[in-house]
Amino acid sequence: MSHPSPNHSLASLQARHGARYRWLLLLSVMVGTMASVMSSTIVNVAIPDMSHHFALGQERAQWVTSGFMAAMTVSMLTTPWLLARFGYRHTYSGCMWLLLAGGMVGGFAQHFPLVLLARVAEGLAAGVVQPIPAIIILRAFDVREQGRASGIFGTGVVLAPALGPSIGGLLVDAFGWRSIFFMVVPFCLISLWLARRYVPTTAPGGAEVDPDAVLDWRGLLLASAGTLCLLNGLVDLSRGNQTSAWLLLAGGAVALLAFTVLQRHMLHRWRHASGIAPLMNLSLFANRRFVMGSIVSFIYGTTLFGSTYLLPVYMQMGLGMSASLVGVIMLPAGLVLAVAITVVGRLVDRHQTHHLVSTGMALLAASFALMMTVNGHPHTTMVVLLVVWASLGRIGLGFIVPSLNVGAMRGLHRADIPQGASVINFLRMLGGAAGVSLCGIVLEWRLAVHGENRPAAFDDTFLFLAAVCALALLAAWRLRDAPAQGR
Repeated sequence: MSHPSPNHSLASLQARHGARYRWLLLLSVMVGTMASVMSSTIVNVAIPDMSHHFALGQERAQWVTSGFMAAMTVSMLTTPWLLARFGYRHTYSGCMWLLLAGGMVGGFAQHFPLVLLARVAEGLAAGVVQPIPAIIILRAFDVREQGRASGIFGTGVVLAPALGPSIGGLLVDAFGWRSIFFMVVPFCLISLWLARRYVPTTAPGGAEVDPDAVLDWRGLLLASAGTLCLLNGLVDLSRGNQTSAWLLLAGGAVALLAFTVLQRHMLHRWRHASGIAPLMNLSLFANRRFVMGSIVSFIYGTTLFGSTYLLPVYMQMGLGMSASLVGVIMLPAGLVLAVAITVVGRLVDRHQTHHLVSTGMALLAASFALMMTVNGHPHTTMVVLLVVWASLGRIGLGFIVPSLNVGAMRGLHRADIPQGASVINFLRMLGGAAGVSLCGIVLEWRLAVHGENRPAAFDDTFLFLAAVCALALLAAWRLRDAPAQGR
């Protein structure tokens, strides 16, 4: 690849736009991230309608979400290499084109395998994009502005899943499930226009792209194999295929163990300038706060994506509500989340992050547990309770979203920030991919136990999420602030 044009390098764009440039850059990547987040969550509203159209069982329909999550999880590990090899603009724009293509193909697809392929393409694009904003916030903003930037960015990003299900529910009722896929198109087009104006062609830190950078393909294959075996094993568990499930889970564990050994070996060689950079820099885990943040991120991903899958299905299958009503119920919670992130973002710069993250996890656990009180009331009361408990959980997320990345990575050296953002997001998405499958497993198990009493089966599944979420409090409390290094 040729060297980037000086007119579009980081230094040139900073000189052209002045002090406001960092905010323009954040806005540019925020729009694309909104598109990727929307594509990851909005399809849940369409799952019942899509299942009916293609005559899918619960397990196959679940792969519309799980396939996306698996692709997004693995591709996150490639973000540091892609940024070093191609620079911000080419990496970001390429992902937006892939996301756009996935939305168009999925919307026009006549067969379920093509829908699933489109979802995988969208997941690959979304995975690469999502660590980029954290890299920009931690590198381009002063430590006293990072919380505010995280809050503003988080507010914009959560508006996508906040408004998405509401608009999506109306679209599904009016035009069918295909309309869901087309919702990302305008966001992708706007993000491509913004990228041409404000996203630099240079790599992180203003460095020129390195055309000789080599991707750790062995690590990527092992990570992919481990993730896919893990997810397929969990799906087989839900189907009762015990033998194949445990073989896949064991294979996933072996692949991930081999991945860890390989990364340790490559890190040693890389430090002595005799090998390529590892896909995951394991030396980051020498930082205690990063380790605690990684644990919280994994469990937070499990509960967040598990509940994002479970809640719309619960309201439609368990309580018999329409897709449009589900969207209306979830809208206030999304707006509450946007306000909470804005407020808490300003607190991050003045308060210890472990207090904020712990508060968020406690509220999230409480919201899941309180979902058990919804069933059995008159319809209007159920709607009110769903809005209140969902809003309580979103307030919890408002404490977590702007605090977790900043708290976990403030102690890292600047050169390690791209890897740190990639690893944190990878673990969050690995937890998310597992969470969707685990919710499906627990739900199928409890449906078998309760029979026709579907609401009781959903209650048990929400209680499972509350228990898992409460575990993260132990790690969140150890996410204590320390003086920043390498700044």
